[in-house]
Amino acid sequence: MKILVLNSGSSSQKTCLYEIGETLPFDPPACLWEGKIEWDGEFAAVTVNANGVTQRDRLKVSSRVDAVEHLLTTLWSSQTRVLASSSEIDVVGHRIVHGGPHFEDPVLITPEVKSAIAAASAFAPLHNGAELEGMTIIEKLLRVPQVAVFDTGFHQKMPPQAAAYPGPYEWFTGGIRRYGFHGINHQYCAGRAAQLLRRQLNSLRLVTCHLGNGCSLAAIRDGRSIDTTMGFTPLEGLMMGTRSGSVDPGILTYLMRQGQLEGHEIDDLLNQKSGLLGISGVSGDMREILNAIKQGYSRAKLAFDIYVHRLKAGIGAMVAVLGGIDALVFTAGVGENSAAVRAAACANLLSLGINIDTAVNARLSPDGDVAALDSQVRILVIRAQEDWAIAGECWKLISVRG
Repeated sequence: MKILVLNSGSSSQKTCLYEIGETLPFDPPACLWEGKIEWDGEFAAVTVNANGVTQRDRLKVSSRVDAVEHLLTTLWSSQTRVLASSSEIDVVGHRIVHGGPHFEDPVLITPEVKSAIAAASAFAPLHNGAELEGMTIIEKLLRVPQVAVFDTGFHQKMPPQAAAYPGPYEWFTGGIRRYGFHGINHQYCAGRAAQLLRRQLNSLRLVTCHLGNGCSLAAIRDGRSIDTTMGFTPLEGLMMGTRSGSVDPGILTYLMRQGQLEGHEIDDLLNQKSGLLGISGVSGDMREILNAIKQGYSRAKLAFDIYVHRLKAGIGAMVAVLGGIDALVFTAGVGENSAAVRAAACANLLSLGINIDTAVNARLSPDGDVAALDSQVRILVIRAQEDWAIAGECWKLISVRG
């Protein structure tokens, strides 16, 4: 079965093509073809196939829709093509950032499902709008089933004490609740951790740390999310690249009173000018923060220390909710690639049974274990595989459907 995955963002478009046989493989395979578009005034597309052939294009198009159509047609009509025609594609899967209060499991896309996703656009207008646009493009180019996989779905059944905010009860009944994000990868990492540990998923208590430009933790017990750090929006929780994470809401009302800031200005401040970038004044990229620390830049050191402090506090909170921990998982760009962040996050956590092997941690690449031999808790580094997870969900849904 050939499965095309669309991961549509507000300023980028990632696409992968996978082929899955009669059974899902133990290890995630490389995709047959992958493409990416980024736009910042103009469109730049890159496609790569499994043979390593790469094509780069500066697109002379006027709209995002035209750019995405161009990207998809390179699957069967460019130097990176891997298909004889579009008819070889069996199903298309879409990452949907926000499923609102209704969606937990992946679903076949119907007009009713599209309407519900559009209704949830109030929670994530840029992302959900781009994802709906992707569905329309596929309808134009292909005649295949489409599947929606929801980033909020894994957290949908968090217990109400974790999901509800302590505001008026009408918030909760009106849909203002903690939804959580990065759920596709949190769920994938939980299953992958069980594979690597050769344990049943329902026997494990896991804390998964998705640390990229956006960051979130999840507490996972019996294969289900029971708490997470992101909430109604992806702004809550940990310090991130350019996002503040959780702050005292009184700061915002103070700023509005003192500076007459409008809502959109506060939104921009918290999402684009805070986090590692806001504190350091250098960058929201952890690699540049670490380089600045080596050069003696004190604000970069402060940014790193705040980041780690909040990460450790979050890990402790997740362990408390779980009542213990069997494995700690690091994933996504920073989690997979920054040995310094992993080491700092695990420092002085022996009371939780967490003991990292600094030598192994310094040289390991995903997927593997960086815990010391005597550590009571395993410490895993797992490569984020959102696109593969979406492909797997499509394969399961279409296989069952026959």
